[in-house]
Amino acid sequence: MLTQLHREAGRGRAGVFLSTFEKQLDSKRRIVVPQEFRALAAGPFEGVFCFPSFEADCLEGGGDALFQRYRGLIDELPFGDPLRSALETTVFGGMHQLAFDSAGRITLPESLCQEFGITEWVAVVGLGDRFQVWSREAFHAHRAEQRRVARDGLAGLRLAQRARTGAAAA
Repeated sequence: MLTQLHREAGRGRAGVFLSTFEKQLDSKRRIVVPQEFRALAAGPFEGVFCFPSFEADCLEGGGDALFQRYRGLIDELPFGDPLRSALETTVFGGMHQLAFDSAGRITLPESLCQEFGITEWVAVVGLGDRFQVWSREAFHAHRAEQRRVARDGLAGLRLAQRARTGAAAA
């Protein structure tokens, strides 16, 4: 499946970051980025962009496509708009370009590791067009909560679908 996604990415279709990988940081805060993620992050430099996530207490990262997506979103807002300023501060001001070394590792910035309690073990979580880096323990709690939200949300969607189907049949 991943090989197919890489082939499609090469034909102009965007690949996706998939799966969850638990990795141990070394003493210099380096982690090996999964090969699948390295292949999808291709852009103007050999590495990834990383910044504090809007959604949770973790790092968000991706390749040039993610950077361009945020840049496009910001560029749609007028100069001086408070939301534009907030996005510029958070995305551009918080962004780090993390280059891959010869072993496919990136070094996580110390300040971001401290901010999110990232110490020894991390979870690298694929989210389609982006990925997140969590402390392993925080991610386990987050994943349990997200499963609950997904379960409840799907149950609500099913009820709404049944109600529409029942109303259409009447």
